[in-house]
Amino acid sequence: MQQLPLDVRLADYALFETFFAGPNDACAYALGDVAHIATYAFVWIWGPPESGRSHLLQACVNAGDAVGARAAYLPLSPAAGLTPQAIEGLEQCDLVCIDDVDRVSGQPEWERALFLLYEGVRQRGGRLVMTAASAPLHCPFRLPDLVSRFASGATFRLKALSDEDRIRAMQLRAAWRGLKLSDEVAGYILSRVERGSTSLFALLDQLDREALVAQRGLSVPFVREVLAGR
Repeated sequence: MQQLPLDVRLADYALFETFFAGPNDACAYALGDVAHIATYAFVWIWGPPESGRSHLLQACVNAGDAVGARAAYLPLSPAAGLTPQAIEGLEQCDLVCIDDVDRVSGQPEWERALFLLYEGVRQRGGRLVMTAASAPLHCPFRLPDLVSRFASGATFRLKALSDEDRIRAMQLRAAWRGLKLSDEVAGYILSRVERGSTSLFALLDQLDREALVAQRGLSVPFVREVLAGR
């Protein structure tokens, strides 16, 4: 995988196998293709926070890396602390995935860097995937040429999961961690924890650690104890 400034790392769970697509199966399927072949030269994924954008993007990079593609992941949220110089040279990659690209909209240096990256990837026949909170035409980019290019690719909107889908998503993640999560326990968690994927999966990670230490399975009493100690 292309090395990036500030030691940007992919989450260990960021795989297509651990992503419960639900109503977003078309997007997940398309990105699975993009990771292996040039199905799409440019893909824009948008949706609300905690809709799985980062998971899918990192899964795409992991899948591309697994088949020998030169793949790079770049998060543009303020917390990443990156500068436009981080993009330099990425057009040499086969697959470039940029997360939260709308967070740098309206910043001239970033917009110029993104434009050059787009053109460089296109000219070399690579693939570029970006995520944002809204569709390209609704992002406040100021460079007209950039907007037109971002609006020209395949666009997928991520939809929120239903409660039933959230349970299936938790069970999929738990199974990947080697845990058995029953419908009863998953429903108990869902009724007592903030329903965003970040909160739910963070609790699963905690349950994984504490169940290993206590040598216990995931039951309602055990989950209740863990929640009481938070």
